[in-house]
Amino acid sequence: MIHTEPVEQRLIGVDVGGTKVSIAVLAGGTLGEPQLEPTELSSADALIDQLVAGIRRAQGDERVDAVGVGVPSVIDWATGTVRSSVNIPLQDVPLREALRERLGLPVFVDNDASCAALAEAHGPDGVLEAANLLMFTVGTGVGGGIVVDGRVYRGVTGAGGEFGHIIIGADLTNGLPAHSRHFPQPGSLEALASGRALDALGRERGFDGGHAVVDAARAGDERAIAVMTIIGHRLGIGVASAINQFDPEVVAIGGGVSAAGDLLLSPVREAVDRFVLPGVGTRTQVRIARSGPQAGVRGAALLAGQELVLGDRVTPMQETH
Repeated sequence: MIHTEPVEQRLIGVDVGGTKVSIAVLAGGTLGEPQLEPTELSSADALIDQLVAGIRRAQGDERVDAVGVGVPSVIDWATGTVRSSVNIPLQDVPLREALRERLGLPVFVDNDASCAALAEAHGPDGVLEAANLLMFTVGTGVGGGIVVDGRVYRGVTGAGGEFGHIIIGADLTNGLPAHSRHFPQPGSLEALASGRALDALGRERGFDGGHAVVDAARAGDERAIAVMTIIGHRLGIGVASAINQFDPEVVAIGGGVSAAGDLLLSPVREAVDRFVLPGVGTRTQVRIARSGPQAGVRGAALLAGQELVLGDRVTPMQETH
């Protein structure tokens, strides 16, 4: 198991979202109050200018060892280039090098859900608690992150952890399931268990979107509880599939929909109990993510500190294979 000691490091974490940018300093395991501002979406250059200015404000006159940046995009980890980006104007931008050149600091760029997963794997003091963890982020869409032996698992190209595209409800009556030219595919976890899916189910049953469903369910409305049960069972099938593949210590569920708490978690666990292979996941804890809205910025800072120290060192698991 890898243990990193963040006490002597001063790190800056940056969480870039489609609506806001969050920047905070992590020092001695303590995260400072994040700076929040609307995301500059007019161009890649404008967004990079915004990030540089925000990082410099957070740095002030203090020493900074490294900067970590989480973005809602597919990242080529080797180069820090954004390979695919829908909600922010960074498609094909070599973000890591652009920021390193402007800031004169080590910069590491990764997917935002991977950063959130790293935050969930660590305790509030910055010490690693769960060396093997899966993160499901359930918001407008469904994303994911994977931590193996204490470090983010990215796959060969940096795109690992796209749990939203697990197929959980394909109709195989006529052979191949339905296919769309655009993602999410019919029958995928994102199509069936995301915030958009919750909105649609809620409106079908007379509610004004997903937030209204959650509020009504908390108040004991049986129709709303039934909607949350459907979404939770669907999500639980995806979680069960991931447990069958990874047998992790923890599955953490974050994102906006996770604010429903036990209304979502209870049916997730029911589905997990039904669909996880007997003997698998016997030590897996399925829980709501603990880091809340600061998961991305905290995880980005932790990523910077970890990569600064460990770099390309192999993990214990890699050493044994």
